[in-house]
Amino acid sequence: MADIVSPEKRSQNMSAIRSKNTKPEVYLRKLLFAQGYRYRIADKSVPGHPDIFLRKYNTAIFVNGCFWHRHPGCKYAYTPKSRVEFWQKKFDDNVRRDSAVKAELLEHGIKCLIVWECTIKRMVKSSDVEKQIIQQCTSFLRTEAKRLEL
Repeated sequence: MADIVSPEKRSQNMSAIRSKNTKPEVYLRKLLFAQGYRYRIADKSVPGHPDIFLRKYNTAIFVNGCFWHRHPGCKYAYTPKSRVEFWQKKFDDNVRRDSAVKAELLEHGIKCLIVWECTIKRMVKSSDVEKQIIQQCTSFLRTEAKRLEL
């Protein structure tokens, strides 16, 4: 199936996708900051350069896009109909890299929190969901658990 936009427009759209300071990431950072948490952004000294790193809690937080990081069972994790092989390889590489980064973080004793894009979307729509997710995040920071996905 052919793309519905021109190659030039597709290139423009794809180049606008950022790797840091995305809207979901900034949203979560503001909520954490309001709760009194202080963090580093894309800390290069930490394996995988997490979106948010809370040194005090030795915790890396990744705000993963469901499409790019293949959130299992999520409606946003679809595969484009054109160039399926290209996309599948790209997605497989992303998932493999994510797994390697998580393993490396755990080897270094760093806790890992993954917040999916669809979770952020639910938080934006409902203040009750927002409170619940932030509560889960803050509880995770204070426990011995090593990994959590929301």
